[in-house]
Amino acid sequence: MIFDGSCNLCHGAVRFIVRRDRRQHFKFASIQSETAQRLLARRGINVDLKELSSFYLLREQEVLAQSEAALAVASQLDGLWPLLRMLKVLPRGLRDWGYRQIANRRYRLFGRRACALPSEVDRARFIG
Repeated sequence: MIFDGSCNLCHGAVRFIVRRDRRQHFKFASIQSETAQRLLARRGINVDLKELSSFYLLREQEVLAQSEAALAVASQLDGLWPLLRMLKVLPRGLRDWGYRQIANRRYRLFGRRACALPSEVDRARFIG
């Protein structure tokens, strides 16, 4: 999972996922890292770091972004979070519009931060 390393909302989401992903499906990289940029470039995605509006979920054969990525992550979490898959009944355009409304205001609503280091326990789940 590639996330905005300078976003408080994104950091909170990563902490949320780490706590609810006991089977450790996900590894994480800040989009500002060389590793993330390299992983995205290999898949033909060039991200303008000044215009970040999504996080990316990289799978072997696909790259998911916006609401598709969020729902795919939720479907792998412990607890009732996989029930969010029901939102797939909504048209993707509508889901992505809602996603963008939050993404475009995230710095204003939640602020920016410097990339925080993960705990010793979680460090192995972060790449780059």
